[in-house]
Amino acid sequence: MQVVVCWLLCLGTVGALPALHKDQVAQHAIKLYQSKGATQGRSWVAGNCKRLVGLLHQKNVGVKKLAAAADAVRRDRALSEPERLFQVHTLEVFQKELNESEHLVFQSLHSLQRALQGDYRDVVNMKESSRQRLEALREAAIKEEQEYVELVAAEKHQQEAVKNALAQNKTLSMLDEILEDVRKAADRLEEEIEDHAFDNNKQMKGVNVEAVLRVEEDEENGGKRKNRSQQKEVVDDMGLSMLIDSQNNQYVLTKPRDSTMTRVDHHFIKDLVSVVMLSLPCGWICTLVGLPPMFGYIICGVLLGPCGLNSIKAMVQVETVGELGVFFTLFVVGLEFSPERLRKVWKTSVQGSCYLSLLMVAAGLLWGQILRIQPTQTVFISSCLSLSSTPLVSRFLAGNRGDKEGDPDYSSVLLGMLVMQDVQLGLFIAVMPTLIQAQSGDLDSFLFGSLRVFLLLAQVLVSLAAVLLLCLFVKKFLIGPYYKKLHAESKGNKEILVLGMAAFVFFMLTVTEFLDVSMELGCFLAGALLSTQGHMVTTEVMGCIEPIRDFLAIIFFASIGLHVFPSFVLYELTILLALTLSLVILKFVMAVLVLSAILPPGSRHIRWVVAAGLAQVSEFSFVLSSRARRAGIISREVYLLVLSVTTLSLLLAPVLWRVTTHKWVPRAERKTVT
Repeated sequence: MQVVVCWLLCLGTVGALPALHKDQVAQHAIKLYQSKGATQGRSWVAGNCKRLVGLLHQKNVGVKKLAAAADAVRRDRALSEPERLFQVHTLEVFQKELNESEHLVFQSLHSLQRALQGDYRDVVNMKESSRQRLEALREAAIKEEQEYVELVAAEKHQQEAVKNALAQNKTLSMLDEILEDVRKAADRLEEEIEDHAFDNNKQMKGVNVEAVLRVEEDEENGGKRKNRSQQKEVVDDMGLSMLIDSQNNQYVLTKPRDSTMTRVDHHFIKDLVSVVMLSLPCGWICTLVGLPPMFGYIICGVLLGPCGLNSIKAMVQVETVGELGVFFTLFVVGLEFSPERLRKVWKTSVQGSCYLSLLMVAAGLLWGQILRIQPTQTVFISSCLSLSSTPLVSRFLAGNRGDKEGDPDYSSVLLGMLVMQDVQLGLFIAVMPTLIQAQSGDLDSFLFGSLRVFLLLAQVLVSLAAVLLLCLFVKKFLIGPYYKKLHAESKGNKEILVLGMAAFVFFMLTVTEFLDVSMELGCFLAGALLSTQGHMVTTEVMGCIEPIRDFLAIIFFASIGLHVFPSFVLYELTILLALTLSLVILKFVMAVLVLSAILPPGSRHIRWVVAAGLAQVSEFSFVLSSRARRAGIISREVYLLVLSVTTLSLLLAPVLWRVTTHKWVPRAERKTVT
């Protein structure tokens, strides 16, 4: 009890620190304690308080001596400049250490005072106290990191001083002089390429310091993880660390401090090797049993994903590579989709995609009123589920150019509507902040956000007009000479042609992304512009790009499997099947109604096939729903339902497509899923 009383008395004086010197705190506490008339344990309490007084006095004496020593070193002309810098730097670091230690003592007293004054039954108060302690620890970690960097710099100054002293006492050989010049040049190079990312970003708004675990791979012990305390210094570490934060997010190195040394992310390489090797037997088995091989690639992702072997470590990187598969898939679709076909179906594509999205949103709001779901959630879910998968349908239509005169064919209408849905995707991503404001219930923000939606619509129309003008300019002046130059330079060496085509795809992708239109549209337009150069050009480019497209598409479909959770599907199988079948039937019926209204009378027989191609959910619902969950628009349960329904609809899509094409497409035009 005496200990608590002593510290409380000390704490009572801490609030008066602006008026009292810190050396007088413990003495004042002793006087207050003696005035209370305590009779038991007085000697113990007085001894500890006197000890605190003595430590604070010794600290002040030490700081003064260190300051005097630093002044003496600065005036000492006998020392070389590097040695003087080292000694002064070391003394300043010791001064900071003493002052920081004193600060931590009184900071701990403040924390104890808050804890004693708080209500242990109030969780909010305890949480606030914990947050304040965490913030103090973060500040202490920043200061400790700065001190460590200063010590490293001081050590470097010491080494410089030692080398200069040795150089003065001996004659250097020609080789030593060369190596010394190289060393100085290397020091200048490291200083030039040093980013100072930590120092530049630690004071920025929104930057937080968090506790992370640093995990290393022990290459000498079979790749097993080992404790960081058993390693060498961080500056000597050549391996790749994995950082794990308190939210169980895992991070890998993206840019090393020393850019002169090469590093390879072995996790990413192993993940790609695993995906490719397992995709072969999975796709092969699906082909043998009469299923599309893409089923096997999705199953491969399920087996390697979190609910399977959980062997994919660089999941974000694998999904990023898979996204390249979407880009090249749409590029190949554009190669098979000439501008003449685009002009033939553009009106039907724009009207059909817009009407279908509006019908889905209206149906969602109706069900939302019945089930008492907030309008923002129903608008988001309906818009998300109204999108269809362009890569999946392009696999259905592989090889079907549909170059027919007269009325539009089903592949032209279907691909046109899917491309317009990709444009709607970019607009929907831009509108998401307005949905977040509506979810918060802020009326002023919502009204302002509604105005912002109309401005975004106008911006999209202007951007589309700019893209159209760019395409006309490229088609008339650039694409022909560009391809002829590539063709002339690539005779006997196809890598120039492949590189040129990839650069053109990424150029169009960058332009449409800069204009706030979807990147997928840019890839599609790149292929459509190249298709204007004739069938021979299309065939040559297709032969070069298709192998790349197929490889990246395998990784894309495997990345979809990473988000399939069989255990959750099995737990809620009945509900998920009912929701998926209802959604597929609803989209099919809506598409048939819309196409019946907008298609010419001579082409209405294709509405069944086009509706079958649209009766599934796009894989981009994974991205949209994850953003909505982080923003608080939808809950965790709704997020998992959207993921599961999307996956099941993608699995049912080939079945519906085969049934529909078998009935409504003539045998001469029928294409099997490849």
